[in-house]
Amino acid sequence: MKRLALQLFFVLALPLLLVTAWWFASDGSTDVYWPPLRTILTTFPDVWTGEQLRADVLPSLLRLLAGYAAAAVVGVVLGTVIGSYRRVRAVCEPVLEFLRAVPPPVLVPVIILFAGIDDTMKIAVIASGCVWPILLNTVEGVRAVDSVMTETARSYGITGPARLRHVVLRSASPQIFAGLRQALSIGIILMVISEMSVSSNGLGYTIVQFQRNFAIPEMWTGILLLGLLGFVLSVLFRLVERRALGWYHGLRDTSRRSS
Repeated sequence: MKRLALQLFFVLALPLLLVTAWWFASDGSTDVYWPPLRTILTTFPDVWTGEQLRADVLPSLLRLLAGYAAAAVVGVVLGTVIGSYRRVRAVCEPVLEFLRAVPPPVLVPVIILFAGIDDTMKIAVIASGCVWPILLNTVEGVRAVDSVMTETARSYGITGPARLRHVVLRSASPQIFAGLRQALSIGIILMVISEMSVSSNGLGYTIVQFQRNFAIPEMWTGILLLGLLGFVLSVLFRLVERRALGWYHGLRDTSRRSS
């Protein structure tokens, strides 16, 4: 219980400190573009009602999850293949280095030409940016699998799908989750960018509409909601990662105690 309270303190201490600093720094502000935090918080429940959350936040979350899931599947599958075979890696690496250097927002007009302006385009934009950290981390994780472990598995007759699941992917899973963590923040950014370009709903669309109508406190509530959404998703991801990589964190904690 004490450990949980300490972890909660470390998670919330800095955000509370920053919010407090924002509150006092903006308290006497008369700048129309920099309203007091008090005004933003008062406006928040009036703007983000249950209906507004269903109309804008839910579609954004569904697009984010769809694009993120597609990137995770493609990134892990391709990364496993490329990381497992040296010749495939030698052929693919120059192309991968070229493609990952292209900023995903630049691809929005191109994706619009092929996918239109519906949800497919937004999901494709999110997936196109999220796939790279997942793919590259998977490649490195698979390449780093201990050869002794691989040979031991082979000598015990563990081959095919069983070897892939219990040896390769399990050994590479910490690196894969590192890529998934990076991809989550990229996905949130691309979710907003895709909705700002061409959309009729979503968080990005609503924030831009507030800005164009000079509804500045309302615009700030959207930005605040976006930050809260990123924080919640990050916490949920850590919980999933903790559960999936329990064996890895257990080994690390044991090695720390022994040292």
